[in-house]
Amino acid sequence: MDTERRLRAGVREAYSAAAQDPRGEHAFPVGREFAESLGYARSVLDGLPEPAVEAFAGVSNVSVWAALTRGATVLDLGCGAGLDSLIAAQRVGRTGRVVGIDFSAAMLVRANSAVRASGARNVGLARAAAEKLPLSDGSIDVALVNGIFNLNPARTEIFGELARVVSPGGVVCAAELILKEPLPQAAQVDEASWFA
Repeated sequence: MDTERRLRAGVREAYSAAAQDPRGEHAFPVGREFAESLGYARSVLDGLPEPAVEAFAGVSNVSVWAALTRGATVLDLGCGAGLDSLIAAQRVGRTGRVVGIDFSAAMLVRANSAVRASGARNVGLARAAAEKLPLSDGSIDVALVNGIFNLNPARTEIFGELARVVSPGGVVCAAELILKEPLPQAAQVDEASWFA
């Protein structure tokens, strides 16, 4: 298996494990306390189904700070357990629509459970690779991307897909962890946990 496939498999395995057992040991933070530390208000989290909150694993509160308007069509790329999708669904209202896409079947099982529990009728979920989106050209007003670029080596293709699916004048609101300087050699992680 080549390096890219090994990396993808490792990331999928790690995030699927977080979906199946969010309270277990993970190489990255997961859950309510972590979401609160990123600026999601406790009152917002209290209004969401627990399956979405307890397996949250983003890097920012992108669905809170993004400029979302009533009636907008939103893409939540790397939707995970569905927390950002559900917040976006509330913000765009009944006339809006949210499409959540993730590559982990286990995360999508959890996200579907959360969507059903919420009663949201304006959220659709799909399993797909971020670099091959099952969406029409120009069909998205706002794309939310909460921490997937470091997890997928096909960044150029992902940016190309975002450019294709976001409508002219649309917006991509993305958050990602970045380093201010190279890590010391001793702190660098091995390939099995590079995303942590």
